[in-house]
Amino acid sequence: QVDLVESGGGSVQAGGSLRLSCAVSGIDISRNNIAWYRQAPGKQREWVASIWSSAGKTYADSVYADFVRGRFTISRNNDKNTVYLQMNSLKPEDTAAYYCRSVATDSWGQGTQVAVSS
Repeated sequence: QVDLVESGGGSVQAGGSLRLSCAVSGIDISRNNIAWYRQAPGKQREWVASIWSSAGKTYADSVYADFVRGRFTISRNNDKNTVYLQMNSLKPEDTAAYYCRSVATDSWGQGTQVAVSS
């Protein structure tokens, strides 16, 4: 069974920072694609960023949605089996519930809420 538990959400002012964590159990994140998504009230869930390792490689590749590139950074700690999303220069439009997902198993966490005030 694959479980993902997000934490680190909260309320900040525009321009502030938050770091979200996604603690994963049941799979080895160093061998899997883990992604962050978000869903704002009244909007569809959208992809934010992904991190993975190609076969035979130990370093991680990452990719970002255009609307967060340069502000958000996805990373992982393989020893802790945890994926992070460092969010800087937050904007009110970043307000949403943030979810992590194990792509291969299509497993989702319960989400953590981020609210950015202007």
